Amino acid sequence: MATSHQSVSPRAAAIAEPIPWVTISIVLTALFIAILDSFIVVVADPAIVADLHASDGDVQWVLAGYQLSYAVFIITATRLADLYGRKRIFLLGVAVFTLSSIACAVSPSAGILIAARVIQGFGAALMVPQVFAYVTVLVPAARRHSVYGVLGVVMGMATIGGQVIGGLLIGANLFDSGWRLVFWVNVPIGVVMFALALRYVPKTASAATRTLDLPGVLVLSAALFFLVLPLIQGQQAGWPTWIWLCFAASAIAFGVFVLIERNLERRGRDPLLPLTLFHQRSFSLGIVLVLALYALIYSYYLVLSVTMQQGLGLSALGAGLVYTPAATAFFIFSQVASRTIPRYGRRVLEIGAIIMALGYLSTAILLFSGPRITPLLVIPTLVLQSVGGGLVITPALNTVLSRVAPESAGVASGALSTAQQCGGALGVAVIGAIYFATYHPDSTDPAPASAHAFATASLATFVIAVVAGAVVFLLPKQPATQP
Repeated sequence: MATSHQSVSPRAAAIAEPIPWVTISIVLTALFIAILDSFIVVVADPAIVADLHASDGDVQWVLAGYQLSYAVFIITATRLADLYGRKRIFLLGVAVFTLSSIACAVSPSAGILIAARVIQGFGAALMVPQVFAYVTVLVPAARRHSVYGVLGVVMGMATIGGQVIGGLLIGANLFDSGWRLVFWVNVPIGVVMFALALRYVPKTASAATRTLDLPGVLVLSAALFFLVLPLIQGQQAGWPTWIWLCFAASAIAFGVFVLIERNLERRGRDPLLPLTLFHQRSFSLGIVLVLALYALIYSYYLVLSVTMQQGLGLSALGAGLVYTPAATAFFIFSQVASRTIPRYGRRVLEIGAIIMALGYLSTAILLFSGPRITPLLVIPTLVLQSVGGGLVITPALNTVLSRVAPESAGVASGALSTAQQCGGALGVAVIGAIYFATYHPDSTDPAPASAHAFATASLATFVIAVVAGAVVFLLPKQPATQP
């Protein structure tokens, strides 16, 4: 009797292949706490100043030290993982992040806290690129949209929820720990994550990487340092000459880096960052999109926190609760995006980008029109921003990384993570400068001045959102789906 055989397409086979959710959940937890620690400290600033007698500059470096080391070391960490194994570098990152969180929590002075934050940023740099690499390597391309949907939710909730969680922790004041609880919370998470990763995170590496490009490491690290440092310090320092010299040094270093990488590629060696990645239109546009998105996200929630706490006199808990409706909206519409992107592709991002831009514009128009600023006044426009953000941020990463070959997943995700941090620093520098240049509070009632400054910052953020939207319309219409 003849037996009929039904052929199964590669795409159908890939769809049927299960997603390793245990492994993905472990690495996504690392991504969550790494991003969270960029934002959770924002609402803790007043408490740190009061407890450690820290200056404004000290507080700025508590935020910036983490961001600087995070940005500088990410791409190098991806190559170390390709060479020595992603699991080994991931575990090292979790250990460094957890131990440095303890050092942050017990810091007796602002100087020690800043040093611990720099080390914590290094730990985050070791962890985060491995998250994207594991998703690309372990999940079939046909099913990645589901994982990137969850990943987008995790990133967005860590970003928007940072102030909520920070406010709740400081407000709870367990064991009379005050602001230190925002660092203690990382410790049990890190310990559990390390133990689970030992068992459930597989060993993977890039067979294509044989050596570490040390000249590239040194030159790129210098280029990023001289780029991010003046962005962080420029506003407070008043943009002196040395700031512009740093920018010039960064441009020269980036030029030297390109020459080094081209020479290595020509000789068939292992460049730190293969420039051929930028030949892919989706990847090059994705770098610009990530820069723009994180420029507006980082900066906007910083000036919003200043407005709520300094302008309206809210507590850390009160300021955190203002973000809660927006965080909820982001979560809901991130889920919508993950379900609709396979069918509608880029159109989901386009709608999200338009709604997000309208959210920032509506905040500016509302506050410029004259009503006294209150939390209830701005919450609806914050929700509108988050509706759009949920639709555009969640699927953007899949659109960008879906066309990257698995062997380049680590370095591509490292470049995107670097773009996130550089974009954040750029946004804080530009939007922060605009905010504080227009913030002239009355000693008896700072609310009107904060409303005007926040409206101006919202208008500037709208411009960045328009840039992000323009890039979205240039992306491929559908993510790549080949297994």
